[in-house]
Amino acid sequence: MPGTQRVAVYYSNRDVRIEERPVPTVGPGELLMRVEACGICGSDVLEWYRIRKAPLVLGHELAGVVEAVGGGVSRFRVGDRIAVAHHVPCYSCHHCLSGHHTMCETLLHHTNIDPGGFAEYCRVPAINVDRGVFPLPDSLSFEEATLAEPLGCVLRGQRIAGLRAGQRVLILGSGLAGLLHVMAARAQGAAFIAATDVQEYRLDAARSFGADLVLHAREDVPSRLKERLGRLADLVIVSTGAESAVAQALASVERGGTVLLFASTDPGVTTPLSINDFFWRRDTTITTTYAAAPEDYWLALEMIASGRVRVGPMITHRVGMADAGEGFRIAAAGRDCMKVVVLPHQ
Repeated sequence: MPGTQRVAVYYSNRDVRIEERPVPTVGPGELLMRVEACGICGSDVLEWYRIRKAPLVLGHELAGVVEAVGGGVSRFRVGDRIAVAHHVPCYSCHHCLSGHHTMCETLLHHTNIDPGGFAEYCRVPAINVDRGVFPLPDSLSFEEATLAEPLGCVLRGQRIAGLRAGQRVLILGSGLAGLLHVMAARAQGAAFIAATDVQEYRLDAARSFGADLVLHAREDVPSRLKERLGRLADLVIVSTGAESAVAQALASVERGGTVLLFASTDPGVTTPLSINDFFWRRDTTITTTYAAAPEDYWLALEMIASGRVRVGPMITHRVGMADAGEGFRIAAAGRDCMKVVVLPHQ
């Protein structure tokens, strides 16, 4: 498909420019995708992380329509509705064979879409077409499908943390990821879910999305859990980068429980830990998670399409390509906002 297209180029959270770039050429095994919707991820506005690579076209929570098909592609046709994983694993390295697909060198450093989701069109490389393109049912909107990637990250984290039906779960931070954790934990059988935040808007959102107990983060969270449950949480998910959250998580987890460090902090943040108090005497597990593998996308899309996780109400802001910069400013500010979606052709 010849010609040029509009793309949103990231220079900083306050400087996103609409520029013209060539529409990518599609080669053998590849797809050209017309991007209908792309979500702004929290990592897109993590400025210390992004600005070092600027300028660049971001966007990895994307859904759209197959516009052109490269030679040798038989699974997809022009007009198919799809969601796309921007990073995919090799499935043959040590990390993949050990079940740690998101630590795969191919996923981390050697796969991506061209130029990024904040574009009118993008090229999907052959390896992504092979293992990272997901057909969308007609009942699922493009906007809803953009939530498959963040939900996939959440589902992987809960699997790594060993979430089981009947557990008591505490989620620290009720931004978009925290709210997805609330709904995913409920869908997978958690018996009780508590959520915290410092913003009233987010606390109200946690209530509306199913948290059984909502607490301001400055409250004595362990005491409130004991009042309600008679004990602490089996699983604590840290879904905020606030430095104080790790200490709060360790104080809120029951003996033999697990703390999942889901969110990143600012660079250089460290926390002191008492080996005896938190590990030897309490049998606490601390684990982490990063990104999502194709299997996580499949499960996320199934849960969204079936209604087990309601993502539609999470989309609070929609902007056209010309207003992508405003969308970034809204997402970076994080006030009265859950999810911002860019609609490139509007």
